[in-house]
Amino acid sequence: MTVIIWLSITLIFLYTIGFSITLWKSKNKIGSCATALIASLIAVIPFFVKLV
Repeated sequence: MTVIIWLSITLIFLYTIGFSITLWKSKNKIGSCATALIASLIAVIPFFVKLV
């Protein structure tokens, strides 16, 4: 079960980073930075929360 949780967190992180890159290429710098911040939080918060 833990593997499924970490896999889903990783996929969500990668999707969010990809969207942030797309925003950056569309000249939406503020939106890209905010999305990158959200992606960073997705990657860091699970270490502070007990998953299982």
